[in-house]
Amino acid sequence: MKKFFNSIKQYPSAIIGILLVLLLVGLSIYTLITIPYNQAIQEWRGGEDVRRNVPKTARPTYINWFSSKKYSETVEFTSDEPDERIEKTVREMGKDLYDINITFTFDYDFDTFPQEMHLIFTSNYEEKSPFIFMTWYKPDGTEIDLGDIVVKPYENFRFQDQKLLNRLDGDSANIGLFAVPESQPREVQKGTYQLHVRAITFEEEADVEARLILFGELHGVAGTDHRRRDLSLALLWGAPIALSFGLLAALGTTFTTMFIAAVGVWFGGWVDELIQRITEINMVLPFLPILIMVGTFYSRSIWTILGVVILLSIFGQAIKNYRAIFLQIKESQYIEAAQSYGAGSWRIITRYLVPRIIPILIPGLISAIPSYVFLEASLAVLGLGDPILPTWGKIINDAQMQGALYNGYYYWVLQPAALLMITGLGFAMIGFALDRIFNPKLREV
Repeated sequence: MKKFFNSIKQYPSAIIGILLVLLLVGLSIYTLITIPYNQAIQEWRGGEDVRRNVPKTARPTYINWFSSKKYSETVEFTSDEPDERIEKTVREMGKDLYDINITFTFDYDFDTFPQEMHLIFTSNYEEKSPFIFMTWYKPDGTEIDLGDIVVKPYENFRFQDQKLLNRLDGDSANIGLFAVPESQPREVQKGTYQLHVRAITFEEEADVEARLILFGELHGVAGTDHRRRDLSLALLWGAPIALSFGLLAALGTTFTTMFIAAVGVWFGGWVDELIQRITEINMVLPFLPILIMVGTFYSRSIWTILGVVILLSIFGQAIKNYRAIFLQIKESQYIEAAQSYGAGSWRIITRYLVPRIIPILIPGLISAIPSYVFLEASLAVLGLGDPILPTWGKIINDAQMQGALYNGYYYWVLQPAALLMITGLGFAMIGFALDRIFNPKLREV
């Protein structure tokens, strides 16, 4: 092992590859610990009720780092949480009559308007619903009546009331409430805004809480998609899924193929002939179309696809390569010595044939992992990925279906594509270095 690590140090590309793979492994472990499987599936597969605080197709917040224009980001205020920007008072007006006032005060210094606005009320009462008045104050002192409503235990005011739109001269609320008066084109009025919510309750124990959400054009570290899903979830969970699929497929295919080749060489005769004929038939079968048919007509489960991939890859070109090597090893003197002291066929295969090929096997095994990762992603891009799991290929497929590149949502494609390239680059660098270490013909002088 010491000699091996000393050899690895001679290849800077291998060190970079190891660091990239360790980064992906660490990211996978972090994801599995912080976002359990059930939680991830619920957030990814759930409806908008699960993701009501997330905007649609919002770009990542890091875009503001590179842009001269400061795009709006999602801002949220909740009256039942301590916040110096929120003031709540309760005043008794009479028997079973209470006046609750909630004031949100905040600075808006973005150069673009919010994507949309929601004002969510939660109330607890027994019989009589609270009555609410809403008023908006702009930095220049303009006062805008937002309207009044009777709230249920849960009420989402989306600022789409027709009377409000008329007061804003036909502008949508996310523009009219933040625009400089009479500006053409519409410009954002920066400064301090206030939203005043006055609730009248008719029961002693009744209460009202409010949550104001300004959905920005930017949201989170990875942005969101058309279903309000935070893409960071799929980018994080895509790492363990991709690595698991690639590693299991590479291990299952490589070791099974090697063992079958060893059995064929040792026993020879009809056993070897049968293995070779199966291999030749399998080599002319169309690999990808078979996977597409399985995904279309049978199942798109990632475990089903993994099993079919291993089954189709076992009897491939590698069997003939391993066979050629095993034929040379079979004629070695130590094999004759093992036979002379009575070693059985299976002992010779597992203890004397197979171990000799391990050094040649490892570089190919490492290099095969990214190819299977890309295969799984390719199937997902074609719409044949697992419908439940959030994966990198699934992100690209959704982006393609929604015309992400046409609409300028480049982040939607580039982020998963970058992770796929990093995965391939990391394993390729390690594989090339190991090939030079274990294959004497490739060693540099």
